[in-house]
Amino acid sequence: MSLTINIYYTGENGSAKKFAEEMVEKGVVERVRKEEGNKKYEYFFPMDDKETVLLIDRWENEEALDAHHKSPMMKEIADLRDKYHLHMKVEQFVEKK
Repeated sequence: MSLTINIYYTGENGSAKKFAEEMVEKGVVERVRKEEGNKKYEYFFPMDDKETVLLIDRWENEEALDAHHKSPMMKEIADLRDKYHLHMKVEQFVEKK
């Protein structure tokens, strides 16, 4: 079983894109990708909504996702999200074998 989480970050005046760029620049994205159980962590930019960034986040199982949520990186991510005044919409999909 794997989990895929789509997170839509929405802000104003390009703040969502700036958030994603800073996540990459600070190395947070690379560290998440190296976490045990992470299968995908990528940002996408919808063509019809310039104020939203989509994060596709895939994990091997619930335990790996739970460990990520307990990691110190979550505070970094939350702090950046607050810095850019972003709103989130979350969708979760479970792939069963």
